[in-house]
Amino acid sequence: MISLAGRDIMHAWGKFVFTGVGLGLLIGVTLTMAGVYRGMVDDAKALLDNSGADLWVVQKDTLGPYAESSSLYDDVYRSILGISGVARAANITYLTMQVREAASEGGRDVRAMVVGVVAGGPGEPGQPSYLVSGRQITRGHYEAVADIATGFQLGQRIQIRRNHYTVVGLTRRMVSSGGDPMVFIPLKDAQEAQFLKDNDAIVQQRRRTAGNPAFNRPGVPDLLSQVIASQSTNSFVNAVLVQIKPGVTAEEVAEPIRRWKRLQVYTRTQMEGILVGKLIATSAKQIGMFLVILAIVSAAIVAFIIYTLTLGKIREIAVLKLIGTKNRTIAGMIMQQAVGLGVIGFVVGKVAASFWAPIFPKYVLLEPGDAIRGFFAVMVICVLASLLAIRAALKVDPAEAIGG
Repeated sequence: MISLAGRDIMHAWGKFVFTGVGLGLLIGVTLTMAGVYRGMVDDAKALLDNSGADLWVVQKDTLGPYAESSSLYDDVYRSILGISGVARAANITYLTMQVREAASEGGRDVRAMVVGVVAGGPGEPGQPSYLVSGRQITRGHYEAVADIATGFQLGQRIQIRRNHYTVVGLTRRMVSSGGDPMVFIPLKDAQEAQFLKDNDAIVQQRRRTAGNPAFNRPGVPDLLSQVIASQSTNSFVNAVLVQIKPGVTAEEVAEPIRRWKRLQVYTRTQMEGILVGKLIATSAKQIGMFLVILAIVSAAIVAFIIYTLTLGKIREIAVLKLIGTKNRTIAGMIMQQAVGLGVIGFVVGKVAASFWAPIFPKYVLLEPGDAIRGFFAVMVICVLASLLAIRAALKVDPAEAIGG
């Protein structure tokens, strides 16, 4: 039996291979898009893991610091420590901003999430769980621990708002839900940075306060200075991270806080649902649309090239029919050609995706399961795309083999 698929591939191998490479690049983009989504989910889970918390205590009627604004007084954690089942509780702030190198070191800026943490050792809620070099923050001011993705080096000076910080430690895979690397600084410094005003705004605020008769009473000389001092400090944090004692469930601790402290409390499962189900949901839909479009484009390419190759061998198909070859055999040969094109495309796409994934600015997670599902999807697409060419081949009149 003549292998029509094999002979045709050998006859026009250049066109076939280049088509497979083009299809492979499309498949590589498809696998990368799926990897971007997986990476976003993994970033969200890494954010929760790195916090070291079992519970997130946030402002009432909010979704927490990762999804929307949340403000709590910084003395709330003391009352939470008195709740039965609580092992540790620590304040934390989050602020996404541009962090700059000191002007003497180049002045490069990096988009990062600045995290205000309570100084202490590993295991304290909010602190980086491990370091690749250096040490944890131990002082109350002007020290920082940075993720290596920022590009900062140990001992380097960086600028956040007006203040300068020395990088005393480096960590890895400490990122926000959006993939921005984290920079950890002492809590008091972070509180100041989050609500710090420029000098002109401070002067104007003090002038307005001094001009308000309620704050500038002749009989109360210290009132104005006390009001101005209160305006210069920030006593708020974004959340309280809580670690619970062994043998205690998260809900057993969360319920008393909700009931008696009038605050919102989220468990790990609930916070993960917020990050993946709300923050990433829109991006997931966009990526899903891209995957559908890429699948349609890939099917169109396979259908076009197989159809073109089939039209180019009409006489050969007519000869096969004339000598009694069954339609099933002819259809199988064309389908083999489409599947072969898909195999080449998938191999090229997998190699391409693995090659360029580390170069992406966002984390791309290529899971083996996605690759397996992608392979079967490519095979199905190729089989369906070959149906148009098979239909054209089966309509060929055997008389064309001896026709003019």
